[in-house]
Amino acid sequence: MSKNTPVDKFKNAISASTKALAGDPNIEISFGGDVAGLVRDQVMLPSLPAKLSYQEISKIRGEADGIALYLAHHDKTIHKKYQPGIGPRRAIYEAIETARVEAVGSKYLKGVSSNLFASAFARGLRKGFNKVGMKKDENNFAEALGLYTREIFTETETPSSFDGIMLNWRKKIVDEISSDIINLKTKIFDQEEFAKSVQVLIQNLELNNNLAEPEENKESEEENSENEGSQPDQTPDIPQEQGQSEISSADAIDDEEISPQDIIDAENIDGSPDDENQTSDPNAPRPNPTNLPDPYKIYSNKYDETIKAEELCDIEELDRLRGYLDGHMAGLSSIISRLANRLQRKLLAQQQRAWTFDLEEGQLDTARLTRVIVDPMSALTFKEEKETNFRDTIVTILIDNSGSMRGRPIMVAAVCADIMARTLERCGVKSEILGFTTRAWKGGHSFQDWMTNGKPTSPGRLNDLRHIIYKGADTPWRRAKRNLGLMMREGLLKENIDGEALEWAYQRCSHRPEQRKIIMIISDGAPVDDATQSQNKTGLLESHLRMVIDKIENRSEVELVAIGIGHDVTRWYKRAVTIMDVEQLGGAMTEKLAELFDAKK
Repeated sequence: MSKNTPVDKFKNAISASTKALAGDPNIEISFGGDVAGLVRDQVMLPSLPAKLSYQEISKIRGEADGIALYLAHHDKTIHKKYQPGIGPRRAIYEAIETARVEAVGSKYLKGVSSNLFASAFARGLRKGFNKVGMKKDENNFAEALGLYTREIFTETETPSSFDGIMLNWRKKIVDEISSDIINLKTKIFDQEEFAKSVQVLIQNLELNNNLAEPEENKESEEENSENEGSQPDQTPDIPQEQGQSEISSADAIDDEEISPQDIIDAENIDGSPDDENQTSDPNAPRPNPTNLPDPYKIYSNKYDETIKAEELCDIEELDRLRGYLDGHMAGLSSIISRLANRLQRKLLAQQQRAWTFDLEEGQLDTARLTRVIVDPMSALTFKEEKETNFRDTIVTILIDNSGSMRGRPIMVAAVCADIMARTLERCGVKSEILGFTTRAWKGGHSFQDWMTNGKPTSPGRLNDLRHIIYKGADTPWRRAKRNLGLMMREGLLKENIDGEALEWAYQRCSHRPEQRKIIMIISDGAPVDDATQSQNKTGLLESHLRMVIDKIENRSEVELVAIGIGHDVTRWYKRAVTIMDVEQLGGAMTEKLAELFDAKK
């Protein structure tokens, strides 16, 4: 395939300009999904359409420039030193820091300034902030303050797509805070002095305690009423709680702009050292999973559901979604099929066939046909193949169905799981395919109940789980094939609570009659649920996941293997691999399965 198409040339140009702006020629840049962000040291940019409009080009360039400026002009150690706790103060702190970084980075680069303006304009439209006369929502105050700060620092106008919230908040900001913002402008090149001054500014503000908290929203009600067609964009805008999670936290908001700070600050959510100081040795000691920030608890599980894929939409739509999946992944399927066939040959070569002879029923033993002629009264002319340990195995493939998997990642995961299940079935090995997400964004009915009951502190998990069975262990592949298309359904992928999903998969697996049990989990980020993380101590979901991993790996017979897509899973799981390109998923799955079957139990 030619690499000289206009889109390929544009990708090369974006990659080169991002590296130059960030001052790092070694950063990795990839395109895929719907949103821009930074996963560890890799810059992730949205997928590009075949034909790019001028507006689309400027928007994507602005997203790339914004991330590059954070890499070049932001010190995360200083930032965290003065960062307030979760809530309205942190939202304001992050918004003002974003304005500082953009002002420093674009001061002498008019092209960068123009790109950032285009990206911001698109974000305002997506969030619906352009509607003059919109209801005054205090949750938008941090956004408006950040925009006004950007105006002062860069001496440029705020995009008209934010007219709605700026009309609501400009007078208050000008009357009460403008002098402080003007004073901040003199310190934008000294991040530490700037952060100290922002800290003082925030302390002097009178803030509504409910600012930046997740709210009840119509979308949660619709989602819990099984209206799968609703879009995440329909939720009211709620400032993202910074530093809570990795990229999947930001991606959990469909089509919403991600501040690079959402990603960069997230790297140390559980108090672990920076990535460059971490070891990827799978045998290295990991944090004690019993050291939980709070005992893990569930506020309400009455709205949770475990559901078969075919129950979430009708057969006709499943057929359409499966056709859509097949049509987009034809090229990848052939590559993965070759890998799977290689795995199949390796597995079949390990099977040692053994027979029990002289039976009264079973398969006819052709080697003993002469006995029938010599002694017609003899009935012991049948044989039966013994069940081998190799075949007495079940493989569970557990797929992260979170919003950050949208686009090509979930497509590749669905196709890989489909082909692996087919391959294992040919070899006589049982397999099941499971998925996990939540029923709503930013908390569902559980969160609404918590609000109604007076918002008790440290409530535990506040969202409603959705665990999906795409293929049961006893269901033939041909009957479950169409179910994998459900992953392509708009609005299905939301947030991810990995610990409970892994526990669910483990319980299903452990109750199976097979002697050998294997779970393979595929994920692209840490556990994320905005409602839970905003109302509990930091690290609750991550600590629970570590506890479940420890239970399975060290106190059970189930073998656990993890594949991380752009997410370092080797520091959590003993047997794991991290891939940076989703195209490597098929190879990683076949390699890990081959290793497991090669190793003696």
